[in-house]
Amino acid sequence: MSVEAFNSLFSLLIGFALAGALASGFQAYAERPPGFELLQEGVTPRRFAAVPFLVFAAPFIIMRNTLRGARIERRRFEFVMLATVIAGFWSMMSGTFFVMTLRAAGVLT
Repeated sequence: MSVEAFNSLFSLLIGFALAGALASGFQAYAERPPGFELLQEGVTPRRFAAVPFLVFAAPFIIMRNTLRGARIERRRFEFVMLATVIAGFWSMMSGTFFVMTLRAAGVLT
């Protein structure tokens, strides 16, 4: 495995782990699962505060909604595959940002 492929895989895994941790923390705090409806709740400052959270928690929310929809609504395989690719790419990008932030802080070398 090349170094670039390993870095991409590491970013993908870190992105999904970060998304899952954020979503689980939100659910423990708010006693309800997070979702994109956070952008439609409350006053304007609350909506703006939801944006950074959703940027990093979105891969988990997308996969949770996709797998629930596949099981309950019997969605087609193509839709589930497309949503998985989107969530994976989103996770890789947010994981890359998180790893770059850790490197800039000196936590990772």
